[in-house]
Amino acid sequence: MVRFYCDVHRKKDDSGYRITYTTDGEEFRHVDYPVEIPAGRGDQIFVDVIPVVHTNAFIELLRRGVEVYYLRRLTMIKKTREKLGIRSKSAKTDIRVLMAIDSKWFRKVDEDYLVMRRMISSFRCVERTKQRLENQLRASSPAAQESLRRLVNHAEVEKEVLAELISEEAEKRYPVFKEISEELGITGDSHILAREALAELLTYVDFSKSFRSIRGYLGLYRERSNNKRYSRGVRGVLVRLTIAVIGRNRSRAIEQEEVLKRIWLMFRRETQRPADIPAQQQG
Repeated sequence: MVRFYCDVHRKKDDSGYRITYTTDGEEFRHVDYPVEIPAGRGDQIFVDVIPVVHTNAFIELLRRGVEVYYLRRLTMIKKTREKLGIRSKSAKTDIRVLMAIDSKWFRKVDEDYLVMRRMISSFRCVERTKQRLENQLRASSPAAQESLRRLVNHAEVEKEVLAELISEEAEKRYPVFKEISEELGITGDSHILAREALAELLTYVDFSKSFRSIRGYLGLYRERSNNKRYSRGVRGVLVRLTIAVIGRNRSRAIEQEEVLKRIWLMFRRETQRPADIPAQQQG
């Protein structure tokens, strides 16, 4: 088994990505595409980031039998750099820093994660576009409002189209998705955006971990805390899902935690059930 440590960075001319890699921290090589890394079955690749544009290439590596890990918190690079006293910044020094980071900060990815992340990335892009248009609409002159309003409506339609595709894909890839949707009461056309939010949570949150760990990842602290290290993006998804579940326009942290715990409990129940026993025959 060989470990490859890779730094993925944009080329100077912004024409794509360049990947610098090493296995020993001494000899470095460069490639343009992940599939050009000479890793084989049983080998491991540790990267700082996985660009969405290279999704297919990383899937090919997985199918080749390579294990792929990405750094869960990019802030660990700066923290480790300071700890090691490394001041120079280059692909080589970034890789040496990457090699010094504890493996617990890396997440092992699979094809389900990569495919879902790519679809979610498109959804978030449309969502950001809609938000920008809404901001422009509020600041625009009366003459321009009608045109902007049509664009906002079009973006909302596209969001729902993508949400439907994401929900369908999640049902194929996550066996628990349908059961959790039913128990949360978010089935039907009126809850398509809520199901998309559930798909995001199942993609980005590791529900096999302890509930305390998951709660911390989403910033749901039992006591007042100044800890800023949590995923704001995923927390926003949980807020959106909670609002749909409780049927109100706003949600409190305790309500978000309750919805999160329901998902966690259902996930554990479904994933720990013997494979040959259907849900309706349990208990």
